[in-house]
Amino acid sequence: MASQITNMKTPSAHKQNPSPSPSALSRRQFLRSAALAAGAGLTILPGGILSGANAPSKKLTVALIGVGGRGKAHFGAVKNENVVALCDVNEKALAAAAQSFPNAKHYVDWRKCLDHPGVDAVICCTADHTHAFISNWAINRGMHVYCEKPLANCVTEARVVRANYLKNRHKIATQVGMQRHEFTNFNRVREAVLDGAVGTLKHVHVWGDRQHTRTAYLPAAGDPPPELHWDLWIGPSPFHPYNPGYIGGCLKWNMHWDFGSWQVGDMGSHTMDLAWNAIDAELPTSAEAKGDPFNPDVAPSALTMTFEHPANKWRPAIKVTWYQGSHKPKAIEGIPTQPGHGALFLGDKAGLVASFRDLELFPLDAQKGMAHYTPRPESKQLPRLGNFQEQWVNACKGSLKTACDFEYSGNMIEQLLLGLVAFRVGKKIEYDGKTGRVTNVPEANPLLSRQYRAGWVLNG
Repeated sequence: MASQITNMKTPSAHKQNPSPSPSALSRRQFLRSAALAAGAGLTILPGGILSGANAPSKKLTVALIGVGGRGKAHFGAVKNENVVALCDVNEKALAAAAQSFPNAKHYVDWRKCLDHPGVDAVICCTADHTHAFISNWAINRGMHVYCEKPLANCVTEARVVRANYLKNRHKIATQVGMQRHEFTNFNRVREAVLDGAVGTLKHVHVWGDRQHTRTAYLPAAGDPPPELHWDLWIGPSPFHPYNPGYIGGCLKWNMHWDFGSWQVGDMGSHTMDLAWNAIDAELPTSAEAKGDPFNPDVAPSALTMTFEHPANKWRPAIKVTWYQGSHKPKAIEGIPTQPGHGALFLGDKAGLVASFRDLELFPLDAQKGMAHYTPRPESKQLPRLGNFQEQWVNACKGSLKTACDFEYSGNMIEQLLLGLVAFRVGKKIEYDGKTGRVTNVPEANPLLSRQYRAGWVLNG
């Protein structure tokens, strides 16, 4: 039986808000503002002209696609940029967003929005089944992209978007909206695993306890309200009639195969990120899964998926397991799991249980305890990421480097979506990550992709 040894809590990332600088300056104002500007990454040139990331000439020209719900959370990150286009299938959401960005042009079709003149950065906050489309189209136009999670709704989409990003990574910045990654606990977990807190890593367990009770697509329920362009909401997916039960946030629709992947793509993206950040994995070599009986309309509420990952430079081959809904265990090998969402890194000397904001260590030998491990001193800790959205904005203007780019996030979501393929065929599948093919179960390969409506293409 493992025994609890310590509990470490870490604060959320500090958010920086650069101070504005005046445009006309007296000598005294100039000196004062120069000091302020230096702290904000700005330089004041003769005549009071600003240069640097926030200078008018360096502002991003932004299109916001999906401006209700989660989309509103991004307004603050781009309030000092040049937002020229707003897009949403709900015209009421457009009208509300216009109060923050009154000079932006309105669109209801994201395909037309992406052709707005001069756009160089896109934030995508639409329904899951359009994420890969919007991201890939934007990359094709040379645009920086911030896409809410999940990046894709099937394995093929993840591979297409990742490959396109990798061809263009020298000129664009990308980020997937796994914003909890900014919490400093992500760094502490990575440090502990790399520094041997659990000994030799063997198995990583990740979980989320959300459940759903849907059993079928919703029946037709009249016409959509006049402000809602329902056909555009459906987008590339097979058509389903309007029902108001789909409206009101992702938990109203993302359990349906044509619209999402339930918690695999939702909180799975956030919680698997805890593990992914610490294990330096790429693509698994196998996947197997069990859960609720297969339903052609909805993804399983209860689900367990296990993946095998090859060894890398610092650890042996490991297994990664995702538990969902009622399959979430109360304890694993005697180590209690966090309520809600969390991860357990299990090694030969200890287990590390992490939530988004704290971690606990459980030595497997109570007498030896954690004598084998000393936490890093603060001077050697990984640096804070800072505000997650601001990291992307700044990367667009400079380094192009972000924590959750389309390679990192694409690999992670490809793994999870591959698990759903194993669930659907009911067999353990062997996977060749280089070719993107299942090698031992031929009937699994068609399930790596999904069917789109006529007129909708992923590579547009």
